[in-house]
Amino acid sequence: MTMRFGARGAPVSMGALVLLWVLALVTGSVWRQSEYVVRHFAVGIVPFEHWRIWTPLSAGLWAPTLFGYLGATVLIFFVAAPIERKIGSTRFAIAAVSTQILGALLGLGLAVAAKLFDESWGFRLHVGTALGPTTWIVGVAMVASSRMDTLWRRRIRVGLIALLLTLFLFGGHLQDVIRLAAAFVGLVLGPWIVGRSSRGKVTTGTRREGRVLVAIIVAASALGPALAALSPNAIGPFAVLRELFRGIAYTTEEVRDICDATPGSLDCRRGELELRLGGVGPTILSLMPSLFLLVVSDGLRRGRRFAWFAAVAGQVLLLAMSLLNYVNRFVGADESDWVFYDFESATAYRTIVPFLTPLAVLVVLGATRRFFDVRAPRGTYTRLAAVMAALTAGLAAIYVLGGLAARNAFDHTPTLSGLLADFPERLIPPVYLQWLDPRFLPDGAVATFLYEWTGVAFWLVASVLVLGTFLVPAYGAETDATGRARELLRRSGGTALSWMTTWRGNRYWFAADGASFVAYRVVGGVAITTGDPVGPRDRLRDNVVAFAEFASSSGWSLCYYSVSVELKEIADDLGWGAIQVAEETVLDLTKLAFTGKRFQDVRTSINRAKKSGVEAEWTTFHTAPIEIRDQIVAISEEWVADKGMPEMGFTLGGLDEVDDVEVRCLIAVDADRHVHGVTSWLPVYRDGVVVGWTLDFMRRRSDGFRPTMEFLIASAALLLKDEGAEFVSLSGAPLAKVGDAASQDALPAPDALTGALDRLLEVLGAALEPVYGFRSLLAFKSKFQPDYVPMYMVFADPAALPSIGNAIGRAYLPEVSLGQGMKLVRTIIDR
Repeated sequence: MTMRFGARGAPVSMGALVLLWVLALVTGSVWRQSEYVVRHFAVGIVPFEHWRIWTPLSAGLWAPTLFGYLGATVLIFFVAAPIERKIGSTRFAIAAVSTQILGALLGLGLAVAAKLFDESWGFRLHVGTALGPTTWIVGVAMVASSRMDTLWRRRIRVGLIALLLTLFLFGGHLQDVIRLAAAFVGLVLGPWIVGRSSRGKVTTGTRREGRVLVAIIVAASALGPALAALSPNAIGPFAVLRELFRGIAYTTEEVRDICDATPGSLDCRRGELELRLGGVGPTILSLMPSLFLLVVSDGLRRGRRFAWFAAVAGQVLLLAMSLLNYVNRFVGADESDWVFYDFESATAYRTIVPFLTPLAVLVVLGATRRFFDVRAPRGTYTRLAAVMAALTAGLAAIYVLGGLAARNAFDHTPTLSGLLADFPERLIPPVYLQWLDPRFLPDGAVATFLYEWTGVAFWLVASVLVLGTFLVPAYGAETDATGRARELLRRSGGTALSWMTTWRGNRYWFAADGASFVAYRVVGGVAITTGDPVGPRDRLRDNVVAFAEFASSSGWSLCYYSVSVELKEIADDLGWGAIQVAEETVLDLTKLAFTGKRFQDVRTSINRAKKSGVEAEWTTFHTAPIEIRDQIVAISEEWVADKGMPEMGFTLGGLDEVDDVEVRCLIAVDADRHVHGVTSWLPVYRDGVVVGWTLDFMRRRSDGFRPTMEFLIASAALLLKDEGAEFVSLSGAPLAKVGDAASQDALPAPDALTGALDRLLEVLGAALEPVYGFRSLLAFKSKFQPDYVPMYMVFADPAALPSIGNAIGRAYLPEVSLGQGMKLVRTIIDR
């Protein structure tokens, strides 16, 4: 079926695949590399010097080995053919031919330039040749990325370029150079061949996506040395790092004979080092730091703070090792005492190169530090430290007792103190032990097992344990306090927005009786609350006053934000000021019926969805199938890209807030399981029971079913009514209100500062409308004929209003860059 589908939908790809295998069988290159094919059809500098100018094209029609042909077959089926079906056969053919030829020519130019800064590498590139269809496959993938959605365009480009750069820097063969060149050619030609995405050139992404991209970069840096080690003929500028894994199989007797004859000589020390590096155990142990960094990369993907510190520590260690190598070679050290890198010509360039990778990764980690703020629950890493200590002690006991039992299986009989002193060295990748002379070497099966595999066991278990800490649920920077707040919220209930108090970034004040709490964040010396205090409503006034005293004692100005009319009335009694900042829209489900002319648009959306085969389906982001989650992420990234500004936070949730087991998602899906839109619904508790739901996250696919949002909100209301819910809140739209005096409580005449801030918020709401559309959102919700409930900002000190206004802006947009700020200003001016 796959072959029939590929043949019908991708004739160029399938034709290239047939031609590839026919030429392989005719020339016999499928079983072994054909000298005839290499001489006449492989691309390289020497073939060009002999006027074989057709080789940039012909090189893409053969592969170097059987594995190359099999790999090309897989790539054509699962990469090239889908791309051809997406962009069309004509454009695919143009992209394949142009990136193959231009990529080969650019790659040859880079190979010529390589001799200018690395004569050895440049010479090998000069005499090397390249074969393989991966050049044009990579090229068409980069071409096609120009028309992809923002999420996948960014991921494919970052992931593919990271992989190709790794192969280029560590493998360094001519084929690696040409593949990388073809990728850049594809990037340049993509807009000309397939056009640009309808979203335009956008780079703005969410914090969640930033974590994924950083994780990809760290993972690539970890895999690079391992890939070089697996390529025995690696010649790239960073191939020097393969010495971290590779050793020559000396026997213990050979080394001991050399050391007995010439103790302390370079040959003796090199033999001892290569004994440490040789064998399966030492090779695997040398790979363990890379495995650990891959685990850390998963933690970075999840936004874990510990993973960021672990990644930084790992890169600092690698940087220190590289710099130490450089100092020992070129700052007065005797080169004969140095056996870390075994190159015939040790140049400053080859020695300094290894520190470039960790330095670059450190720069990336430093620039993205704000992405990684997710902490595990309190005690997680205390328990990890205890388990690691127990693991270390257990392995030490096994090594020492086993070593004593098998002491005759070492070249020198070890003592108890000697085994204890040697144990820490067994946990360190062997290449880092070059400065230390071994106390003894194994000369038997049991001794070899203990000597080589103790460290492997340590790193494997440590990696599993650290991965386990990343899987522990975490709600925010104060995870334990958040858990306590959730329990109180379920027990006592709150307003329609109270579930937002559990979001990341909030801090918590708990009342003396432990029955109430206030969620707040401090920005610029201002304590801004997330809604009303949560707890018994008859304690509302006491909690309002108590938290105000707490804020005052901490030296903070106070702002109760997005609070209810009830709290605003308490503020009036206390003589505080208040400004309306939003309008909450509520649907009473007990009397909901989408009948009559007023609900014509809503009924139309439901009917159109039925005709189009679009259905509403409940799920949670946490438990949804991966293909559904990926589509939700892609839709969200497109939405953010549309704005050209980062997602707003504070009382506006994103994917991090959706990824909660208690938050329900209603998605619009068609018969092919394509997600057209998604909404998220926050629970509203009263006395331990969910009585309502609050709309938060709303995203729609740009090219999907158009009335998706009307359909999803109407469907949610009807489905939740059937479940027995009393109401749904469509949430509030910040800086937007209906403007109907009848819908608002009469406010006292504002003082000058309050009136000025009110006017400023009015102007700001109008200015932000083209970017975030809060007023349009409020108008959209009016289709459902909701009840309007005003939401207020309450403050005790009018003199603090300028700092309060600044704090609220920074709470909603904490990560806006200078460029994005200028773009926002231009949007306001243009308006």
